[in-house]
This record gives sequence, C-alpha cells and structure tokens, in this order.
Amino acid sequence: MGDWSLIGVRFALYLTLAALFGLSAFSLYGLRARERGDALALRVWLVGSAALSLFLSSAWAVLMASSMAGSPLWPIDQEAVASLLTGSAIGAAWKIRMVALVLAALAAIVAAGRGVWLGSVALCSAVALGTLAWTGHGAMDEAGIGWVHLVADIFHLIASGVWVGALLGLILLVSKPAAQVDAAHLGLTHRALHGFGAIGTAIVGTIVFTGLINGWMLIGIGNIATLPTTLYGQLLIAKLALFVAMLGLASLNRFRLTPAFEASIVGDDHTHALGALRASLMVETASIVAILGLVAWLGTLAPPASAM
Repeated sequence: MGDWSLIGVRFALYLTLAALFGLSAFSLYGLRARERGDALALRVWLVGSAALSLFLSSAWAVLMASSMAGSPLWPIDQEAVASLLTGSAIGAAWKIRMVALVLAALAAIVAAGRGVWLGSVALCSAVALGTLAWTGHGAMDEAGIGWVHLVADIFHLIASGVWVGALLGLILLVSKPAAQVDAAHLGLTHRALHGFGAIGTAIVGTIVFTGLINGWMLIGIGNIATLPTTLYGQLLIAKLALFVAMLGLASLNRFRLTPAFEASIVGDDHTHALGALRASLMVETASIVAILGLVAWLGTLAPPASAM
C-alpha cells in the first residue's frame, strides 16, 4: 500500500509541476499578452497547479519518510520526516522546491497576462520541476558522473514539461465552447499550434539525447538483451513505445492536421478540422500522462545498472 501511495503521489507531482511550468512557458511563446487571460483562464490554472504541487510535495515527504523508516503513515513520524529533510541533498532539493512554488504561486496571482510576472512563474516552476531529479535515479551516482546524470535528468524533466504544458494549453484552446469560437480565437489557436510545432524538434531532440544518457547510466550496454525479462525493462519498453506513438501523433498534428485546420479557417468550415485536432491532442495527452505514470513507477525500482 505504501509503495503504491508513493508512486501515486510521485505521478501527480510530476504531472502538476510539468503542467505549471509548461503552461506558463506555453503562454509566453504561444500567445500574445492580451490573449493569455481570456484564452486560457491562466491565473486559475497556474495558482491551482502551484497550490496542488505544494500539497503533493508535502505528502511526498511524509510518504517517503514513512517508507524509509518503516513507520506507519499516521500518526506522522516527525523525526523520520526531519531526518529526511535535514542534512541531505534530497532535503535541500525539497526545500528549494517549496520556496520556488510559493514564489511561483505569488507571481501567478499577480501575473494575469503580464510577461515579466509570467516569466517569473515559468522560472520558479522550472526550478521546482528540476528538483524532482533528486527524488529519482538521477541522484544515485557520485562525483562527476553524478552531476552528468543529474543535469541530464533536469533537462529531460524541463523538456518534458514544455511538452506537457503545450498539450494542456492547446487542448484548452481547441476545447472552447462553439459559442466562444470566433475568427480571432481560431487565428490564435492556429498560431499557437504552429508556434509549438516550431520548437517541437528541439524538445524531442533534448528528450532523446538526455534519455540516451540516462539509459546508458541506468541500464548499461550489457543489460539491454535481458530488459524484457525484468519488470523495470518491461515498463521502460512500454514507456518507449508510448513515446514513439507520441512522436507519430505530433508529426500528424504538425504536417497534416494543422495545415488542414488553417485551410478550414480560410474556407470558413472549421468544425471537422478542429474536432480532428482535438481528438489527436487528447490521445497524445493520454500517452504522456501514461508515460509520467510509468516514470513514477520506474523511479521506485532498482535499475539494471545498480546490480552491477
């Protein structure tokens, strides 16, 4: 029960932090200042994500301390929690995350559509998201190789967060009630789709490159052949299969559905094209949510390289 609770909280924390950072970043590069508040109800999403991330981080600390100490969840073992958060890298990362989230929440309350404050939300939430590297296998190595692993994990998390936030923002745009969809909304939706497509290559490249580094450190060349025989390997293969499916959907959106949507706007008949985009984005989002669930699970298992 404890393990599944920890996996669930890890998954929710990955998702909310990625949404907080990714949506604030998407609003900066995908939308103009005057569009952000009306198009996305930005303040509600950002403040809500920051508050939920604070709660989940607190729950994670309690669950992790309980798991490490072998104590029940209730009453809370305050000594175990203090031991986890004091005098360790993981505790320092947790404290940095909590401070960053409070600052992100305060900036989000003020932000609305203003670029400077929204940039502050993005910066603080990027820091908070990056601290998750210390809760997984990225912190298992020491010395120089440990920093290489941590940096790769951080960039992997940041790139993934950009993708998660873009999908959330795009789904919010294409899911507007028909009565609120006018020419201006269709135009900004197309521009946002095109804007994300333009940075998609860099995101995918970062995820693939950092994923290869992590794979080399966590699996090792000699363990590749035996991956399908282990739970860790089976989950990793499922994750990779979902990632490939996401690449296919992203390519479909960029090279087929987005151009078709643009043509439908010109022809003043956007209903079918918008529906196709919505369905594709929903499936892509479901895939990335499943990937985050697998990542949360994988983080609780010993990787093959640890047995060498």
